[in-house]
Amino acid sequence: MSLIDQLKNIVSEESLKEPDQVRVRMRTLITEMLTDSSNVDPIPDDEPVVLLVVGVNGAGKTTSIAKIVDVAKSEGQKVMLAAADTFRAGAIEQINIWGERLGVPVISQSAGSDPGAVAFDALNAARSRNVDLLIIDTAGRLHTTHNLMEELKKVRGIVEKNGSGFTERILLVIDGTTGQNGLIQAKSFTESVNCNGVFLTKLDGTAKGGVALAIAGELGLPIWFIGTGEKSSDMSAFDAEAFTETLLPEPAS
Repeated sequence: MSLIDQLKNIVSEESLKEPDQVRVRMRTLITEMLTDSSNVDPIPDDEPVVLLVVGVNGAGKTTSIAKIVDVAKSEGQKVMLAAADTFRAGAIEQINIWGERLGVPVISQSAGSDPGAVAFDALNAARSRNVDLLIIDTAGRLHTTHNLMEELKKVRGIVEKNGSGFTERILLVIDGTTGQNGLIQAKSFTESVNCNGVFLTKLDGTAKGGVALAIAGELGLPIWFIGTGEKSSDMSAFDAEAFTETLLPEPAS
């Protein structure tokens, strides 16, 4: 609705008459909305980075982590993983499998252990091994006796307190096919742990990932990466213009 209101004003001010002229203006508005103006480098390559990855289970968190590892390793970075989703045994196993497959070390403890302790151990291990990129997986759903956001705040607090020498980034993973539910998730996580950017997953199907507009427009969160398939190499940096072309393509001549 915000975009349409802006578009109405432009049509009125410029006395536009042709649909093609309106489409061009709409594409410009969408591109501007989706362009990251924060000037924050998602993963700086000239300083050690700790990347805290958050998002609900099923959004593609683990696969997204694997994709980031794949890219970082191809650029010559030394990478380490931490399995801090300790409330789900399957999550620890998944991270360990990806670590083995991609040839990177994984810091983990047994299921049910304190996720903050895993993050603490991982930071110390990464520091002593001169790791360039430490990626910490976190819980996306907890047992009913725990509050997910409170647990995430604790892990974030431990990273802040013990992350001396590391640049901290908090990446929110969202399923690009979730629609408005994705926006509700984004609001909850951003309010709790102050996310810096978004990894939009599952953009390999027919869904166009329109939730990106809502995230950028309402939360001002930049989309940093997109996942376009299941393989660890199926990832690219977000391109606002290319995304807009997919969302609102040029009409066939």
